[in-house]
Amino acid sequence: MHDLASVREATDRLLGAVAKLDNGAVAEASRLPGWTRGHVFAHLARNADALANVLDGLPMYASAEAREAGIGSGAPRPLDVQLADLRESAERFLEAAGADADWTRTVTLRNGVTDAAARVPFRRLIEVELHHVDLNIGYGLEDLPEEFTGRQIAYLAERFSGNAGLPPVTLTAPDGRQWHTGGPEGPAVTVTGTAPALLGWLAGRGDKGAGLDTGGAPLPALPPL
Repeated sequence: MHDLASVREATDRLLGAVAKLDNGAVAEASRLPGWTRGHVFAHLARNADALANVLDGLPMYASAEAREAGIGSGAPRPLDVQLADLRESAERFLEAAGADADWTRTVTLRNGVTDAAARVPFRRLIEVELHHVDLNIGYGLEDLPEEFTGRQIAYLAERFSGNAGLPPVTLTAPDGRQWHTGGPEGPAVTVTGTAPALLGWLAGRGDKGAGLDTGGAPLPALPPL
């Protein structure tokens, strides 16, 4: 499966970057408000286990409280423990995702959200790639693979499509690619910018839309992810 190969490549890239850090870096701030890099590490490891649970037909997390507790307790661990946990949990996910299965089946994620099993590897890819950016260790939105960036823009555009809190929005990249999102009512807005900048706005990363061109129209306020 193509997505599974991409997950492995992205994970190897992340692990290689994390291995160059030191213990002091674990407690330093990430790009996510209130989270250290250790919080991001712990979240990534527990997300791998959670998505393996989903593929195995189990609840993603025991509870919302258990999810938060796992991240909080895992955050202060030293780098070697973090790295081992990231590696081992990633392998558990890849093993679960590599098993023979009915990929057309519907699986249940957090908060009752459902999706096709075939989309779970891409969901893991999103976690690995975007949280690599969030670590603030030299990997930015512009470093994301072009294919991933385009697919993630399409994924988020689909997620926001039909939202009554948004006007009709057309996203336009310099190479002519376009994505459509938003609700059916209100003055239409065209948002133009590089694909990384568009992704940053949709995903709440980077400068969050400050460098995008709307032709003078206000940049729509996006709903929370």
